[in-house]
Amino acid sequence: MSLKNYTSEFKNNLRLATPIMMGSLGHLLVGLIDDIMVGRLGPVELAATSLGNSLVFIAMSIGIGFSNALTPLIAESDGEGDKQKGRKVFQHGLILTTIIGITMYIMLLLIKPALYYLDQPDEVVVLALPYYEIVAMSMIPLMIFQGLKQFTDGLSQTKYAMYAIILTNAINILLNFMLIYGFWIFPRLELIGAALGTFISRIIMVLFIYAVLIKKEKFKVYMHRLKVAEIEKKIFKKIISLGFPTALQMLFETGLFTASVLLAGTLGAFNQAANQIALKLSSTTFMVAVGIGVASTIRVGNQKGLKDFIELRRIAFSNFLLTLIIMTTFSIAFILLKDVLPWMFTDNLTVIKTASSLLIVAGLFQLSDGFQAVILGALRGLQDVKIPSGLTFVAYWIIGFPISFYLGRKTDLGTLGIWIGLFIALTSSAIMLFLRFNYLSNKLIKEKNEFT
Repeated sequence: MSLKNYTSEFKNNLRLATPIMMGSLGHLLVGLIDDIMVGRLGPVELAATSLGNSLVFIAMSIGIGFSNALTPLIAESDGEGDKQKGRKVFQHGLILTTIIGITMYIMLLLIKPALYYLDQPDEVVVLALPYYEIVAMSMIPLMIFQGLKQFTDGLSQTKYAMYAIILTNAINILLNFMLIYGFWIFPRLELIGAALGTFISRIIMVLFIYAVLIKKEKFKVYMHRLKVAEIEKKIFKKIISLGFPTALQMLFETGLFTASVLLAGTLGAFNQAANQIALKLSSTTFMVAVGIGVASTIRVGNQKGLKDFIELRRIAFSNFLLTLIIMTTFSIAFILLKDVLPWMFTDNLTVIKTASSLLIVAGLFQLSDGFQAVILGALRGLQDVKIPSGLTFVAYWIIGFPISFYLGRKTDLGTLGIWIGLFIALTSSAIMLFLRFNYLSNKLIKEKNEFT
């Protein structure tokens, strides 16, 4: 195929991906806004939000990973034109995501004492605990929202979740300003104020998207509640069979980045603050790849429903190419602006110098990070999740983490060594996942040709 066969799909890919990018960025911006506004209080406070978010981020990633199972199943039923099948998948999935949100909150409370045993500075732990408790509670509305969001994404109606998340961020900024610093009749709560802003804004996010879904005619058939007699064990099993490996894959990746936060914390509060700055900035650009990855899931899932595997492969590769172009741009920007971007978070020169060196490595792994995210999206559209989950475990924990630990703790590279390990992990993941998709898509084409 010529290059045009792939670039011609960029418009369709971006039409789906842009609202998801904005929504994903919005999720991240809730924490990013907290970091920027808390960072003005000092590097210790910034390190405390980093520590407090570390365990919550793992739980959130597991939950979001699980909810991602809904999108390919809804996309497949939409491709087949079977609305009742889609309705049942959505309703069963919403039950599961709600249960997961409550379970994650309880688990986060139970493991709270672990914050004392992570070899972090005492002053950071003391500030992190009350922030952690409130942000953990926001897991419940977040997971209810995810059930609703993944459903609309699967129907290619990606803009409504974006609107909800934009509203959430506007409210979060307003609440942060009033509650972190104290404004008008509101007390100065600092880190607790940031946590309350996150919790309240996520409740409003759920109420907004639910109101949209019950109002729009296109969703009415899906919003009819399940009767007890309609609850089917096999649908729960199908969602769990896709969701559990996806959640594990998210756990392996976010666990690695959380480990980088904790490793940096053992080197001191300033190193942890610098690590948090680089992590937040690289996570921001990663959300663009996440958006294209979900678009890939939707479009591959539609083609799977139609059983058009040649078109499936062409569309997937168009998403891969689009990601490489965009992430190359981010890579160059990170390297060129490495001395400027850290000033968004702090004016501490020690933290800025360390963060600047980390952004060079963050720039280098933009390609690997984005590429592996979009390939995972395509594999999810094929409902192939078990082997990719195993591949990410090998890349992150067999290859990447030992390198991060050794270079970070046993050499003079310090935090920079930790990030070199992250770069190697993401590159290994991208290579193995691409080989998996290439093999699987060619196999499906060959099998269909032999059958016909």
